[in-house]
This record gives sequence, C-alpha cells and structure tokens, in this order.
Amino acid sequence: MEGELRCAAFGDPPAVAPALLAAPGSARARLLAAIVLGAQGRYASAATLLGDLAGGPDPVLAGLALATLASHRRQLGGHAAALRLDARALALVEGVPGLGPRRGLGVVPLGTAEPEEDPDGLDACGARADVLLGLAADNLGIGRLGAARRFRAAALSHAAVWRARVRAGWVTAEIELVAGRPEAAVAPAAEALDLATATGARRHEVKSGLVLAAALTATGAVERARELVSTALAAADKYELRSLRWPAGLLAAQLWPTIADQHRFRVDAVLHAVLRQSDPEGRFLARESPWVPL
Repeated sequence: MEGELRCAAFGDPPAVAPALLAAPGSARARLLAAIVLGAQGRYASAATLLGDLAGGPDPVLAGLALATLASHRRQLGGHAAALRLDARALALVEGVPGLGPRRGLGVVPLGTAEPEEDPDGLDACGARADVLLGLAADNLGIGRLGAARRFRAAALSHAAVWRARVRAGWVTAEIELVAGRPEAAVAPAAEALDLATATGARRHEVKSGLVLAAALTATGAVERARELVSTALAAADKYELRSLRWPAGLLAAQLWPTIADQHRFRVDAVLHAVLRQSDPEGRFLARESPWVPL
C-alpha cells in the first residue's frame, strides 16, 4: 500500500484506487495519500488527512503534514496562511533531538547506527528542508524578498535528497524572477527539471518544466518555453494533476495569445472543479488571492 502511494506521490503515478486514497492505513501512508490528493486538486480530502497528522505524536510527521498543507494553501494563493502553517511546522521539527543536516529521524542512542535516510526526504532532515523552502516561498508570495532569500539559503544544507534539491531549484528560480533577474532563474530551473526527469518523478518534472518555461518566457526564449508548456499540459492531463493544470494553462494563454481565450476557458473549468473539492478555507483563500484568476 505505502509503495503504491509513494510511487503516485513521487514517481511515475499509477492509477491509484479510490479506496486506497480513502483508507490509506499507516500515518506515513496517510501523508502520502494527502500528497497525491493535493496534486489532484482534492484539497478538502487532503486537509482532513493532514489535520489529523498535524496533531499526532510524531513531530516529524506532524511537521511534514503542516508543510504539505501549507503547500496546498500556496497553490490556492494563500501565502500568508501558508506562512503560519510553516511557522508551526518549523517549531515542531526544530525541537526534534539530534536534528541536523543529513540526519534521520529522532535521537540516535550512543553506539547505534544512524537511521537510514528516507529516499524522498520523509525524515527529520527532509522535513526541515521542506519547511524552510516553504517559508522561502511563503515570504516571496507576500513580497518579502530578503526573507525568502534567507530561508532558501538556510534550507540548502538540509537539501540532501532529490526532492529537496528539485524544490530548492524552483524556489531559487522564483526568487530570481521576482527580483527581475530572469536570466539567473534559468539555470536552477533547468537543473531542477534535469534532476526530476532523471529521478522519474513525473509531478516534479511537470512543475519544473513550468518554472523553466516561465523563466525562459521572461528572457524571450518563447519557442523553448512553448515546448515545455505543451509537454506540461499533456502530462498534467494524463496524470490528473489539476493543481498544475491551471498554472500551465495561464502560461499557455501568455505564450499563444491568438488562442488565449481557449486556454483561459480551460483554466476556469479546472479551477472551478478544484474549488468544488476544496475545504472552506481553501475556497476563501483562492477567492481573496490576487494570484488566482477567479
């Protein structure tokens, strides 16, 4: 069960049985199911799972749950709400004894081996990287560029596995775009895409392609950006990644102005489907956000 959910969350997503998402089992499986549900834009179901985990006894899983919920709030344009969740997560993971760069979960008793590092960063070090990168993205979304840079720099020593390194590439590129330096955004976005592709992480590959497309568009490299967006649109449809389908559509409307209305129509349809499957707070954040075209 956990292996199938992990593949759906971080690999080449299979068609996950609805029953598996509805009753995922262990705490780690519930976290993975929430990640899959969020990628599909099913934010209400994800929030239910994550809320339970956030109140659980394991500070690392609770921190990962809060960081995941924060990412879902950001996807709906709620950066300030995400900041509060990531701040709670940071307080949890900072309190884990023995936490440090490239360490596993919890205390390592004298004379025993350090726990194995989770391949996808679902451990103490990965939780810290997730939270710090989330705080960087949160601050960027509310206009605090300096704070975003500081949190991103703090995250790098904990970016031990592929997922953290890919996400660090996204955040670095987004910081440079906001700073008005699109040329500096291209390299980290391209590195993130290369790593996600090599890992076989389809969802991360799609987002990396969109981040790179945005950077290339800002530099005037429109043809390459169009190729990336076309690929991302096809993959988002194939894997039902509604959380990425509407941002891809917005980029497509910018890149193909003669058929922009068609892309915006599809964006509206996807967003309304997402909002129908969001919890009340998620719907409120989306409607109040300048980032979400409602």
